[in-house]
Amino acid sequence: MPIITENEYTFTSANGSTPIHVREWVPDCDINAVVQISHGICEYAGRYAPFARYLASKGFVVVANDHLGHGQSVLSEEDLGYFGPLGSWETVVADIEQLRRLTAEKWPESPYFLLGHSMGSFLARTWLIRHPEVELAGVILSGTGQPAAPVLAAGRMLCDADVLKNGPRHRSLDIYGMAFGSYNKKIEPRRSPYDWLTRDEAVVDAYAADPLCTFTPTSSLFREMLSGLATVGSAREISRMSKDIPIILMSGDADPVGGWGVQVAKVYSLLVRAGCRDVAYKFYPGARHEILNETNKAEVYKDILDWLCAKIA
Repeated sequence: MPIITENEYTFTSANGSTPIHVREWVPDCDINAVVQISHGICEYAGRYAPFARYLASKGFVVVANDHLGHGQSVLSEEDLGYFGPLGSWETVVADIEQLRRLTAEKWPESPYFLLGHSMGSFLARTWLIRHPEVELAGVILSGTGQPAAPVLAAGRMLCDADVLKNGPRHRSLDIYGMAFGSYNKKIEPRRSPYDWLTRDEAVVDAYAADPLCTFTPTSSLFREMLSGLATVGSAREISRMSKDIPIILMSGDADPVGGWGVQVAKVYSLLVRAGCRDVAYKFYPGARHEILNETNKAEVYKDILDWLCAKIA
């Protein structure tokens, strides 16, 4: 078993001011590949430490940053849930690319993978559109989805109206409720507002007790995320991606973010119709949104490891 060194550092965001907090897990052995993680909304890189340590124990370098407005990538507590002004979705994508460049310079000979979860998967899909020139060994999309265009447009109008009336840092409970309120409806039994995340009650309870997870995002962040979803749902935009990068979509079939599988299938279809040559999917029966924190996470970990090793080979 290799010894794993855990490092932390910062780089300056593409917004020119915010230090972006990075965590890095490095095994003291020959490196198989690098895996960069892009986390979801209302969470942060540190929540991926158990999975990162697992991959590092198998010879992988793992790196993850807290996105703008999340974790330690804030200038003050008021920044939690705030990306920035109009267009700041692209700032967060640029931060992902900056971390990729910094990390690839350290391990230039190692295959490089990107794993995006939930909002992080939307960011990863945007990154694929913006950087078709970069040769990745593969991309894992966890807990992804693709709402219908009219739903995105309506949500964007509500967010724009709230930002116009109350400012970009306003936190609307109504918009928050529309974004997340329906996710628990099919979950039984319901113990908390967060049971849709996973069947593992200890994980749900830890999430519910964590102020870096339970804040209400700003209306402008929701606006940016909806704009990003419109981009990654556009056939014209998807056509700009490299068609050679292997992609796998992994989701629980009880994940409301993926429409209980329907929206995941839609993303798969969009990628295939765009001409992507190596696209696969994997559903886990009964699993909810955070498959890396599910009761069958050992199975998920092993499946990801096997896929990474297959793409390296």
